[in-house]
Amino acid sequence: MGQQDEPDERHRRPAGVGDATVEALGRLSEALETVERVRGHLYSLHQLLGHADLMLDDVVERFRAAGHDAIADRIATDLLGRNVIAGRWTFQVVEDFDDGYYALFRDLDRQARDELAGGRRHLYEAEMKERRRTRGRPGHEARPVGG
Repeated sequence: MGQQDEPDERHRRPAGVGDATVEALGRLSEALETVERVRGHLYSLHQLLGHADLMLDDVVERFRAAGHDAIADRIATDLLGRNVIAGRWTFQVVEDFDDGYYALFRDLDRQARDELAGGRRHLYEAEMKERRRTRGRPGHEARPVGG
């Protein structure tokens, strides 16, 4: 068992890094993980609205085939291809988010880890794992066998 039952170096707290720093880095990481989920939802919004817009082609055809040209015209003219936010389709919203807020958040998270913990990620979680696991029990290893 021995060293194999210890966390790898990249998940051990560097010398001189205190609890408050590990906790702050952990909260920053948790906040970034939440923003990652937001980003996923934003991409879902992008794909779902794109799909809905493409479905409108069929909707317009069906209204025309049913003899409702005025409704088909309103949908085709006013809704089909419309911006979802002033001046923007969802791909533009996604790009602005990715290049602005999201990029800055990731950069600040990385900078904080680099400056305070030698770039190590998930120190808070790694230490929680050590506190919660049962040493020597199958499924409770510190790292993958051979890792």
